[in-house]
Amino acid sequence: MNEVIESNISITDPLERIEAMQREIHLLRGELDAQHRRDRTAQFQMDRLDEEMRLAAKLQRDFLPKTLPQVGQVRFHALYRPAGYVSGDLYDVMRLDEQHVGFYMADAVGHGVPAALLTMYLKRALITKQITPEGYRLLRPGESMAHLNAALIEQNLSQATFATALYGIINVNTLGIQFARGGHPTPILLTREGQIEFLQCDGSLLGIFDGESFEDRQLSMRSGDRLLVFSDGIEVAFSNEQGFDNDKWCQDLHERRHLSAEELIRDLAGRLDAESGSLEPKDDLTIIAMEAV
Repeated sequence: MNEVIESNISITDPLERIEAMQREIHLLRGELDAQHRRDRTAQFQMDRLDEEMRLAAKLQRDFLPKTLPQVGQVRFHALYRPAGYVSGDLYDVMRLDEQHVGFYMADAVGHGVPAALLTMYLKRALITKQITPEGYRLLRPGESMAHLNAALIEQNLSQATFATALYGIINVNTLGIQFARGGHPTPILLTREGQIEFLQCDGSLLGIFDGESFEDRQLSMRSGDRLLVFSDGIEVAFSNEQGFDNDKWCQDLHERRHLSAEELIRDLAGRLDAESGSLEPKDDLTIIAMEAV
């Protein structure tokens, strides 16, 4: 009898183990199916977010100038490289009247969607003309910057948000330029002789100090001169392991002093594309190159 009982136990135990394993497999399959459903949902959300970001990037680019005006003796060229789908940089070049062209660049703090939304507001808030009973008056760049600063402060944004900007006007007949800057990188004049001049002009960050005034800087270009306006992404794009090297940046420009503005922009773009990590830039980068021909 004992032998029969022991035999029954030895038969029953493997069956119980198989049934337990089957139950465990069934549970694992259920968990795996649930994980697959979660993965499909996550992938759907990621695809939708990717599509929305692509549409946002397209919309932001639609706000950029489709073509740059080539008026009289002045030619404009631009390089625009967002760090992600959308950019905290914004630029514009626009005809103001028959003799004047305005050029504008703004850089919202940070990058990505919040910065991109702020640039859209900054574009709408820039005032370049004042309508008068006699017609209109072009605002001095310093006035436009003051209006822009006031508009940003009046929004009373929930977070400490600020931006840098530069706005200028060029007379396409006389090649006289007037510009003002608010915390923006100092523009560079690359003369036809190959000399590099940093065009200093006082002006604080936008959105910080109420009632701030902005200095107007004036200069005259000559045929062959090139004026470069750029965002602070230049400090990341043209840096080394020790950080931004201003002397190296100047040397890079000096080595390209013989190039036209169009060739200069193309050459800088090629250099950026050849850099390690060029597909994942660390900051937005925008350059406007203006040339007197």
